[in-house]
Amino acid sequence: MSKMNKNKPVLWMVLSTVLVAGLLVLGFQPDTSQAENLVVYKSPTCGCCKKWVQHMRDAGFSVEVHEQYNVTPKKDEYGVPQRLRSCHTARIGGYVVEGHVPADVVKRLLEEKPDIAGVAVPGMPMGSPGMEGFRKDPYDIISFTSTGRTGIYASR
Repeated sequence: MSKMNKNKPVLWMVLSTVLVAGLLVLGFQPDTSQAENLVVYKSPTCGCCKKWVQHMRDAGFSVEVHEQYNVTPKKDEYGVPQRLRSCHTARIGGYVVEGHVPADVVKRLLEEKPDIAGVAVPGMPMGSPGMEGFRKDPYDIISFTSTGRTGIYASR
């Protein structure tokens, strides 16, 4: 092997490092809003939960699924208010995502980083991600705090 071929890996490593450093100096920052996995707790028999997981994957999220027949202990652990509960519960970026929350709303949550515990779509409204069908009902995405305060985070 010639001396030039032996130095190629080192040359590429140096050039890559210089390129990344240059991008950082120019203010380029990679999108880290989805750096963490979306960790989902759902029943193994729930079809709409499976569709929601696919919706999140299609939107670019890395999804880790834990299937369990009783998700209530996770809802309790994460402080999801009773009136906001749905069929599945997830966590990402320190936030709780309860129910059929659209992917774009989760992305917004991770970008804005509001001082809340999480967001929820109570129940299972027709037309929400995973609940697509013959009609689309209007619904709200509700924010909630660890003290139980709620508000409308988004509407569809």
